[in-house]
Amino acid sequence: MGTIGIYCSIPGQTIGVSVFTDLVKDALGLSRNQFSNAYMIGTIASSLVIGRAGVWFDRYGARLVAFFAALVLAIALFLCSWSVQMSSFMKELLNQDSWLVPFTIMTLLFFLLRFAGQGVLTMASRNVIMMWFDKNRGKVNMFSSVALSFGFSSSPLWIDFLIENNGWQGAWQYLGFGLLVASILIFIFYKNKPEAFGLLPDGAKVVLESKAKTIAVRKQFTLKEAKKTRAFWMYALMLSFNSFFITGLTFHIVSIFASEGFPKDDAISIFLPASVVAVSISTIANYLSDYLQLQLYLYLMITGGIVASIGFLYLPTAAGIPLLVVGFGMMSGFFAVLNTIAWPRFYGRDHLGAITGKVMSFLILASALAPSIFSLCFSTFDSYELLGWLGLAFLVFLVIGSLKARNPQ
Repeated sequence: MGTIGIYCSIPGQTIGVSVFTDLVKDALGLSRNQFSNAYMIGTIASSLVIGRAGVWFDRYGARLVAFFAALVLAIALFLCSWSVQMSSFMKELLNQDSWLVPFTIMTLLFFLLRFAGQGVLTMASRNVIMMWFDKNRGKVNMFSSVALSFGFSSSPLWIDFLIENNGWQGAWQYLGFGLLVASILIFIFYKNKPEAFGLLPDGAKVVLESKAKTIAVRKQFTLKEAKKTRAFWMYALMLSFNSFFITGLTFHIVSIFASEGFPKDDAISIFLPASVVAVSISTIANYLSDYLQLQLYLYLMITGGIVASIGFLYLPTAAGIPLLVVGFGMMSGFFAVLNTIAWPRFYGRDHLGAITGKVMSFLILASALAPSIFSLCFSTFDSYELLGWLGLAFLVFLVIGSLKARNPQ
């Protein structure tokens, strides 16, 4: 159910919104820049308040938080489908035929989509799975990650099918009805913690005295205490770099390849092999994470970032594209492991919502800024090269900073 909950966040994720971009901006009379800026402002605003949702998760549990997130996402999707009508109504009411009216409406709607979908629903659904497992957390995340990889990568196809058959407004309404159904399923089937039902993580029924002592001594960190540990910042910064680099690369992939003389087909063709690398790595790494230290994974993820940055810099050479694909896949694969498993293992489950909410705010902010920073770099220097060098410098800093980023337990 947690995996289905994350899957239901697709309409609020970049991959779910991007299919609507051209149709909606044209219907509202917005330029590509205006539409992109509305998306960026809405996303940044959502990153500033997502930490609060983490506190709600700790206070009220996954069931209520995910239920209301799905409900708000459903309402946001219905409102998005009526955005042209709302824009016309506001223009008449204010007697203003300005682009600022649809821009403001879409900014507010993007805030709701990103906050409820990419933020709260994803965070609550991911955490509810982690609440029920400890020793077998990695193995369970392995199944969830594989299902989501295929689910997310195929989503543009069926969203496009909905648009082709029902128009963009009808497609958003169908997605809204789907979220209403999902919210009911979440309310019925989500269970907050095994302890509330007289159970223990991993389905354990009897706990040996020695094991009970081990569980008891595990410290439950508050967000304030977690932020004082080096591990929190090093892992959060690496995950944020992944969010920034991959969002920027994906958003401007055609332009990046064209600037080096490659056709559009070559640009788009990197995603399939990169996703194969990512799914392979996340499957193996998730399974082994129950037995290995996560600091090893952090360094492997940083290595993936360095490989991707070198590929990015040397794109015109024969090794450029293979390096970019391998690095892209490595980062994505280890992201699926570390962003889910590190936080409950390092800081316990009592304040998991507040801690993951704070990390989520970093990730959303990084993904919101990336397209504009990539664009600014290209328009200023007529090349994306500077971003590759800055990425390498940041990753070298992380290599040094992560030397003592051990499990605080």
